[in-house]
Amino acid sequence: MTQAEPARTALLDAAERLFALHGIAQVSDRRIADAAGNTNHSAVRYYFGGRDGLLSALLLRHTGALEEPRAVMFEHSDSLLGDVRSLVLPVMRVLARLPQPTWRARFLGQALHDPSIRALFPQVGDAAPNTARILGSIAGRLEHLDDPYVIAARSGLITRIVVTTAADVEARAEHDGSDPRWEAVGGFLCDAIAGMLQAPITNRKPSRKAHEPTS
Repeated sequence: MTQAEPARTALLDAAERLFALHGIAQVSDRRIADAAGNTNHSAVRYYFGGRDGLLSALLLRHTGALEEPRAVMFEHSDSLLGDVRSLVLPVMRVLARLPQPTWRARFLGQALHDPSIRALFPQVGDAAPNTARILGSIAGRLEHLDDPYVIAARSGLITRIVVTTAADVEARAEHDGSDPRWEAVGGFLCDAIAGMLQAPITNRKPSRKAHEPTS
């Protein structure tokens, strides 16, 4: 561990919590430094090169923790449900290992709906090749639907479903002190997502634009 690592981690943890509770645009870099116990009010710029660097580091910290467990689970997948479990269950297990209360899911929810962060998503995607492999396998298992735009749109919903649900569970657990039961949440989500992905297409006529994911 480098000498800078504890300071970086403290800034990441403080930013994650503040962004989750107050929104990304509402929290200044100086406030993050103060919450991290850093007397250098330019600490975010010093350690991350600015706000975009901080946000990228937060997203990559999360996706990086998922890559290896996703790869391990995917090696044993022989079905659509297996692929979905490879995507979803590692997220729940990462959340379960974090000190309670957690703010990770709510930060991700903020990031998912903040247009200013969308430019960072390709960089995050490039750092997650195993995730891309699993999504490719899911698309292949859905070829019988015979509509690539519907398949892409449904696959695009997976992250939104998982993040939105996890953020709600996380907030409720903090509010009432309950056990979030992440493994059970993950099992429920896997079944629901697999069902959504395989649902019959009742309308073949909408335009391509109507099918395209919004993320």
